[in-house]
Amino acid sequence: MSQSVEHVLIVGAGLAGLRTAEELRRAGYEGELTLLGDEPHAPYDRPPLSKQFIRGEIDDTALRPAEFFSENRIDLRLGVTATGVDTAARQVRLGNGDTIGYDRLVIATGLRPRRIPSFPDATGVHVLRTHDDASGMREQLATARHAVVVGAGFIGCELTASFRARGVDVTLVEPQATPLAAALGTEIGELVARMHREEGVDVRCGIGVEALLITDSAASQDDSRPAVTGVRLGDGSVVDADLVVIGVGSVPVTEWLADSGLPLAAPADGGGVLTDENGYTGIDGVWAVGDVAAWRGAHEAGRNRRVEHWTNAGEQAQLLAAALLGTEPPAAVRVPYVWSDQYDVKIQVLGTPALADEVQIVEDKGRKFLAHMFRDGTLVAVVGAGMTGKVMKMRGQLAAARQTPVG
Repeated sequence: MSQSVEHVLIVGAGLAGLRTAEELRRAGYEGELTLLGDEPHAPYDRPPLSKQFIRGEIDDTALRPAEFFSENRIDLRLGVTATGVDTAARQVRLGNGDTIGYDRLVIATGLRPRRIPSFPDATGVHVLRTHDDASGMREQLATARHAVVVGAGFIGCELTASFRARGVDVTLVEPQATPLAAALGTEIGELVARMHREEGVDVRCGIGVEALLITDSAASQDDSRPAVTGVRLGDGSVVDADLVVIGVGSVPVTEWLADSGLPLAAPADGGGVLTDENGYTGIDGVWAVGDVAAWRGAHEAGRNRRVEHWTNAGEQAQLLAAALLGTEPPAAVRVPYVWSDQYDVKIQVLGTPALADEVQIVEDKGRKFLAHMFRDGTLVAVVGAGMTGKVMKMRGQLAAARQTPVG
């Protein structure tokens, strides 16, 4: 272990930041460890926000109890925003005007939801990323009757299922040909669309939103903003709505790094902080992990890519901690894994569907299905719904295939 590392500063107290702190302590790091978060909440689990939390089934999504941080000597500072970094002086500037020094800096600032600039600020219009976002949406869901979900990615589809579970009528709007087309392709997207339609969802694909319809007066005495009443789509049709969710993707939180000299990917390439295969940025002392980090992947011909998956945060944190401390990293080949719970079905994804040029639907049993995805005849991903065993038994085959870079 490098004896020169006396203070590791992690900016971002989400899952990736927390996992990095845990892995550093697990690897034997005994120095000062600071975890900065811009939210008032201690690190919490995001996946339940669109499912159990929004449906009111659980309230607590904390990843660790409060005493965990003192027991592990992690200086957790909440409600603190980083506004810049001086890599030469090894200092991070904070929103209150203070600075904090570091020996090693780990950037784990994650993502923020995209918004549609032309949409007015109105009651009933939501995005979902934070605990506060979910709390506001859950409160309104208690009285909502008609919801429009704009964007049928994983979050949009999960919220749609949760709204239906609460008895709310839902219109799911997606500009692409099917739900999850960007993530899983249109063949699998058609199977997902079928499931939502069976649940009574009005699925409208290949169309965008032209405008929000709002009241002319304040929504209530407590809220001076107007309230949303509906959505006008690109074909001129109007859908009633007292709840609208914008789920059109997210962007990495990197604007605070604009003048830092750190390598940043172009927005057209997905943005994020560019790193090597262990999270190192190439700037002395600075690393990046989680959704904000565009890691270089040896199995993908050296391309840099951000991976916005829950399991990825922990796997990256383990590799980064070992590299940062100069210890031996885990040798196992990582196979990306993501899941999505929609209605009574768990959709599981192993591998990298974006690499595929061929999709084979192996089984189709209505709500349950299994698909294998290939590139140049090599298996690159497996997708299944309600097929947990059959998906997971393919992990070994995918790991073996990932030993060879995909061009």
